[in-house]
Amino acid sequence: MSEVLDALVIGAGPAGLGVSYFLKRQGRDHRVLDRGRIGETWRTQRWNSFRLNSPTIRSILPGDSYEGPEPWGAITHHEFVAYLEGYAERHRLPVSTQTPVQELTRDDGIFRVTTAARGVLLARNVVIATGDQNRQVRPPGSADLPAAVRQVDSSAYRNPAEFENGAVLVVGSGQSGGQIAEDLAVAGRAVFLATSRNGRWVRRYRGGNILKWLTLSGFLDVPRKELVLPSGKLQARALVGATHTISLQSLSAQGVVLLGRFRGVENGSLVFGDELDDHMRFADEVSANAKRLVDEYIERAGLDAPLAEDDPAETVAPRLPDPPIRSLDWTASGIRSVIWCTGFTGDFSWVRLPGALDVAGQPVHEDGVGAVPGLFFAGLDFGSTRKSGTIPAIPEEVAGIVERLVQVRRP
Repeated sequence: MSEVLDALVIGAGPAGLGVSYFLKRQGRDHRVLDRGRIGETWRTQRWNSFRLNSPTIRSILPGDSYEGPEPWGAITHHEFVAYLEGYAERHRLPVSTQTPVQELTRDDGIFRVTTAARGVLLARNVVIATGDQNRQVRPPGSADLPAAVRQVDSSAYRNPAEFENGAVLVVGSGQSGGQIAEDLAVAGRAVFLATSRNGRWVRRYRGGNILKWLTLSGFLDVPRKELVLPSGKLQARALVGATHTISLQSLSAQGVVLLGRFRGVENGSLVFGDELDDHMRFADEVSANAKRLVDEYIERAGLDAPLAEDDPAETVAPRLPDPPIRSLDWTASGIRSVIWCTGFTGDFSWVRLPGALDVAGQPVHEDGVGAVPGLFFAGLDFGSTRKSGTIPAIPEEVAGIVERLVQVRRP
């Protein structure tokens, strides 16, 4: 039987590696397991031109500092994977790759992690750092599309050239949907975009990166409980381009045909709602509110920041279908492919711990501390605050998780 480790960390992405860094500093005997390679999701679920939305200086893990020439630049996912590998090597973190977890159980206060590669591993604590954005969600209507239409999730999209001739329908106008629609349009593809109710942020404002201002102002530190909508759901993250502002109006100016929300398939046609005007207005309002918050912070802090300038992506005149499109015959419109950018959820089917998950199979926790003693979750989207689930949140949040973990008495 295996020795009993102080902790097992499941997931060797940025959150898992950050947890490992702090565990090592505390002298805790632990191991990090990953189903694939370090940063597997960043390797396999990003498109070719993908760049991180968080600026480079905010994409640094605990114990590191940025000393390069472009602190507010946007690195590629390939560069980020290389950084993660180097981070694990520099800090000599105990990572075991190609070790998928088959089952997590608990017996007499000790966690049992069953793997095919290493058998059963035992630990007093477990930190699940796989995140909750690794299983794509499609709307029910996706099952009604004809077999001749190719369907791809955003996590499987790579580049425009992989699609055969014909138009592409992108469903969802959040970060992935907006960026992928632009990627296709720039390549000269015919693109339809079924929009959703997402906000928008400009990339730069008052002489600085918008994420810099939103961090300094405290906007990103708003607690999760204040962000929950009356429906019990959380508002999707705002659309922000990695290097420049992307808006619905700027996409339309590039030839993207804007539609309302995808409603399904009826009588052989794709059906859309009439929410386009509301979606555009909502995105404008979110952008204006974010800029107003930054203005108030700059004034309150007495900073000498440049005056606001109009962003071309927000001032360009939209080119909207007239009359609005409510249905499309997929053959007549030339749509041969659909890319679903409709969100993710977490796959925790291997967690066999009563009370650890809710009825939807998602973690029961408070700021990353699970309902089962000794169980923790790192890297959850909106887990504690508005910035939870993003790379800039990792140093502070994983430090808090490890601080709670080490309070557990050793036998």
